[in-house]
Amino acid sequence: MFCLASVRYRINTGARPRLSAPSRSCRSRWPRRLQASVENLNQLVADTMTLRDMYKKHHWQVAGPTFYQLHLLYDKHFDEQSELVDSLAERIQSLGGVSIAMAHDVAETNVDSSASARPAASSGAAGAAAACTRDRAARSSFNGQAAAEAGDDGTNDLLVSDVIRTNEMQVWFVSEHLVDSPLL
Repeated sequence: MFCLASVRYRINTGARPRLSAPSRSCRSRWPRRLQASVENLNQLVADTMTLRDMYKKHHWQVAGPTFYQLHLLYDKHFDEQSELVDSLAERIQSLGGVSIAMAHDVAETNVDSSASARPAASSGAAGAAAACTRDRAARSSFNGQAAAEAGDDGTNDLLVSDVIRTNEMQVWFVSEHLVDSPLL
């Protein structure tokens, strides 16, 4: 899967892992299918970091009759997206890749323009959050299928078991705030 000789050397010598692509000797043994998984996962890290930050923005800016419920819900979703970022980044590292981690990396990588700078009205923010989260679930499903076809079962499992299920649950919870019914 990745260069075990390099890992053994680091463990035996206590050397710190380098934040770079796999070494030349490892790269020749690093299957292309894993490179595609790393690239797809890095895109999901960027997307997930953006979604995570959007939930925090909405948490701070929510207003209206369902303020308290949405305030708590957005904070919960922020925490769940933070856990997904960590899981995705760790998967990238375990494949021998290098995960993006900084805001400028996300800005260069992210193709999502739906996380706007506008203040969030309750229903507008909820709709935007649901749409972005639904998009993440769809992209994760596509990337999970690609990983499965390439034989990268670990990535497929992460995407299906964690990313897709979490995003689908978040879409459901946020969407319930979009129903047109009186509060009292």
